[in-house]
Amino acid sequence: MMIEIQETPDSDVINFFPPQPLLKQGSAEFVDAKSIRKSPLAEQIFDIGGIVSLFITADMVSVTKQETASWDEIKPLIMAELMDYLSTGEEIITDNNEPDNVESQIKALLNARIRPAVKKDGGDIKFISFENGIVLVEMQGACKGCPYAMRTLKDGVERILKTYISEVKEVRNIDESSD
Repeated sequence: MMIEIQETPDSDVINFFPPQPLLKQGSAEFVDAKSIRKSPLAEQIFDIGGIVSLFITADMVSVTKQETASWDEIKPLIMAELMDYLSTGEEIITDNNEPDNVESQIKALLNARIRPAVKKDGGDIKFISFENGIVLVEMQGACKGCPYAMRTLKDGVERILKTYISEVKEVRNIDESSD
């Protein structure tokens, strides 16, 4: 079984792409003890140690590690857990009591993939709302007045959200929605 690995601009995040689908639909984010109880795979990966969060889509597991953890040590362990788990054929999510609506998918993707990159530049991004295919966010911190904020929003945030969530048609900053 071949698992592709993709490094990201954030050195604490690596994406793993297994050869078979992980989820039938939607996405799931695991950031704490309560959330990982819904997924035996998330529990196994967190048990490795040094893990901050997991974001799982149909075709990817995005792992964020602690700054002090070493990818050289934990990457092979994560790959082994993924391969072992996929060979069992078990469901990734065992408790689906909470609805996996579009809004929760957007928030999870913002937290797992976008916020870490924006925070590295001294800013932040806050989810405001989702309506009629339009995601409304607020760029904060250094990003609020940055001349490159719109490029980040359209070329980065919008592209990522549209790639993983088909219901997303556009992303707007709260400032431009009041124009």
